[in-house]
Amino acid sequence: GITTEWNSAWFARGRSYAKQLHEDLSIRKFVMTKLRDANVAQVKVDRSPKALTVTLHTAKPGMVIGRGGAGVEELKKSIQDKILKDRKKVNLQINIKEITKPMLSAAVVAQNIVADLERRVPYRRSMRRVVDQVMKNGAQGVKVILSGRLDGAEIARNETLTNGKIPLHTIRADIDYYRTVARTIYGAVGVKVWIYKGEVFASDKKEKNS
Repeated sequence: GITTEWNSAWFARGRSYAKQLHEDLSIRKFVMTKLRDANVAQVKVDRSPKALTVTLHTAKPGMVIGRGGAGVEELKKSIQDKILKDRKKVNLQINIKEITKPMLSAAVVAQNIVADLERRVPYRRSMRRVVDQVMKNGAQGVKVILSGRLDGAEIARNETLTNGKIPLHTIRADIDYYRTVARTIYGAVGVKVWIYKGEVFASDKKEKNS
């Protein structure tokens, strides 16, 4: 409510709330799994009485859209058949929005680190590279934490790399956060990313919405 908006925008009464909530969670999980290599940072769901709109914020829109829109149509059909199979009358729409600065998105940065770790790139090199890229793109601060059997170590541990400032106690601080897991041959490695983009004031939100 201060710096970000809800990922779901709809209203429901009674038992339909839980059903629609689980639909949203299933849609997000399915999209993030199916489009794992497309750098999808955010999945927004908007509902009206007879329509459901899913908006994907991605750094690689071409990979999602596909040739002649075939990718979007396939994704739409998959969601309709696997998740919304009990609601055939719902008009499902999928919108694609490109992220203009991918390295200022914590989700995209975390997914890049996961890709490096799963390709057996040394974790320190990957962390330094993404931190440098984030700061060069205009961030005021970035923090990356990796947890697990890093480089196949016998004992799991945490590694942290920071640059700039991350004011976690300031409500109007615009901090993008994301966490995910890299599945390596040594086991799961947790990845957490914080990116501080500056403070957001009421006047800034009015200009953005106008």
